[in-house]
Amino acid sequence: MDLLASVQDVFDSEGPIASAIPGFRSRPGQIRMASEVAHTLNVGGVLVVEAGTGVGKTFAYLVPALLSRETVIVSTATKTLQDQLFSRDIPRLLKALGVPARVALLKGRGSYLCLQRMETARQDAACNGPRVLEHLAQVENWATVTRFGDIAELHEVDESSTVIPLVTSNRDNCLGSMCIHAAACFVNRARREALLSDVVVVNHHLFFADWNVRESGVAELLPSVKAVIFDEAHRLNEIGVQFLGQQVTTSQLDHFSTSVAEAAEQMARGFADWNALLEQLQGCIQRLRYADRGYSGRKAWIGGAPEHIGPDLWQELIENLTSSLNAISDNLAVVEEISPVFGVLSERAQRLRDGLNVFTAAAPSDTVRWMETGSQIRLVQSPLNIAVAMQKKLQQYPSEEQSRKSWIFTSATLGHEPSLAWFTESCGLTGARTVQVDSPFDYASQAAIFVPTGLPKASDPGHTRAVALLIAQAVQELGGRTMVLTTTLRAMRLMAQELRQSFSQDNGVQILVQGEASKMELVDLLCSAQHQGQAGRVLVGSASFWEGVDIPGDALQLLFIDKLPFAPPDDPLVQARSLHAESQGKSAFKVLHLPHAAVALKQGAGRLIRQETDRGILVVCDGRLTKMGYGKTLLAALPPMRRLSNEDEFFDAVRSLTRPSTTDQ
Repeated sequence: MDLLASVQDVFDSEGPIASAIPGFRSRPGQIRMASEVAHTLNVGGVLVVEAGTGVGKTFAYLVPALLSRETVIVSTATKTLQDQLFSRDIPRLLKALGVPARVALLKGRGSYLCLQRMETARQDAACNGPRVLEHLAQVENWATVTRFGDIAELHEVDESSTVIPLVTSNRDNCLGSMCIHAAACFVNRARREALLSDVVVVNHHLFFADWNVRESGVAELLPSVKAVIFDEAHRLNEIGVQFLGQQVTTSQLDHFSTSVAEAAEQMARGFADWNALLEQLQGCIQRLRYADRGYSGRKAWIGGAPEHIGPDLWQELIENLTSSLNAISDNLAVVEEISPVFGVLSERAQRLRDGLNVFTAAAPSDTVRWMETGSQIRLVQSPLNIAVAMQKKLQQYPSEEQSRKSWIFTSATLGHEPSLAWFTESCGLTGARTVQVDSPFDYASQAAIFVPTGLPKASDPGHTRAVALLIAQAVQELGGRTMVLTTTLRAMRLMAQELRQSFSQDNGVQILVQGEASKMELVDLLCSAQHQGQAGRVLVGSASFWEGVDIPGDALQLLFIDKLPFAPPDDPLVQARSLHAESQGKSAFKVLHLPHAAVALKQGAGRLIRQETDRGILVVCDGRLTKMGYGKTLLAALPPMRRLSNEDEFFDAVRSLTRPSTTDQ
């Protein structure tokens, strides 16, 4: 039986998945997507699939990949989904299908315990205080039993603990083959396992990390795999440009200085006047900070120097920094034989010098450059998108191999029009086969959308306060079961403050806010609020909650979005992309800003209805959605929910949600 027929049989209502996985339903959209993936695996090429919420895209690409018996890389945008695929979805399918396959999980270096750094952590100046020492003891105990060394297994210590960077490595402090623990290194072990596996689960950050420097192990895998599947592909462009550019930060320079000081104190005292060398470097760093005083945020520049600093001063600042790094590097070369640590530090100095030199000449025309000031100064040069790099990647294999290799890109949101041009053009996939598979949900009966008409304009100072008042009134009726998505952190904090003033702890509604606990903990708290005897809850979040949040059932029935999610116009990358589009005679608003807002709005709205029995109301608190001409485009990008025309209809609909929903029938 060929792959296409096998895939269709597997998804049958009486097939092996339905028999092995309780609650599984055969869905036409899922079968269609799986068939498209199977076809691409057979003939090779590039497939782009937008699969609406509820299609079941994960199984739709995993089943043909597993049945093909070929080697496959699956890449996701987040480590959370990466862990879910490796620990839950793939094992369930392998068992249901009866297919033998070796599966590996490959993450970035910083996700694994470093045995060498764990051994020296107690001597680190940052390892002080009873809490940090307690966490370190827990890491040391776990190290004796872990097989993979994946920090995600270490449930006793939160990922935000200050001990984590002390017991993990990065490119700057890894000793590589010179490390005494190289043979037992968890990173090396994970890469060896990946090279021997049939399916390797990675993430987009890891995939792009090899493009400039072979840092992740993916480069060794690519020539031999039959297919590369990108889930959450809508994030590819934004993640990719972070890795395909150049950046130097004052934090990198500070960390380098600290590392040299610690190594010199422990192993090379007296070989050089390290204090004088490092004081000179710190002075150069401080002069850079001083030159940028009075500015904040991101500031783009076109020439060879930031406009607010000037070319002569800029050249002097960079020359002084590189000269200081050269002096330190020369002295590190003298003591390299004492310890491999000094060789690694010398390489770091070279990378910092190379990075600084990038910013001494004007940026190439196809890039954008900016300086960002905040807790640190960041110098960044980035390509406008990943199109050219991705095209080269797709074409770098021999023609006979390329004709068979398959590249599959999928997400619930890849654009606002059938061509999916917003995604394909930015990722260099022009000419790819594109498929859209609609959601199986009956949005017209399951969901409604309301756009309030009496609110201040989204740009008015009183807008957030007015939205908070409307939310409070609706939550009072519903008793919780609400999530609020804001477009900025500032609006999120103000919204939370206003809602907390409306609800005290003793009136039965608790306000949960992004940042006050982990994302998973906040979602769990919202879900658990529906258990008998628990207070109703409202979750207020910003960027990270617009996607990747799954709250099925009655736990979430009311979703507020404060404003249309247009990209900030003063962002240097947004500005550069706009100028580039206009230079080609295109409307930046039509080809960039509007598609971006449509995709983001679609992502946010997708939090509401997660299964066939869910019911809920989406409230978009931005009058531009109905008053501006482009509002029709944004509304068309949303699922076909029924429209509520006024507040009376809205509150009637809210009150209807307080009655038993379809999940109780």
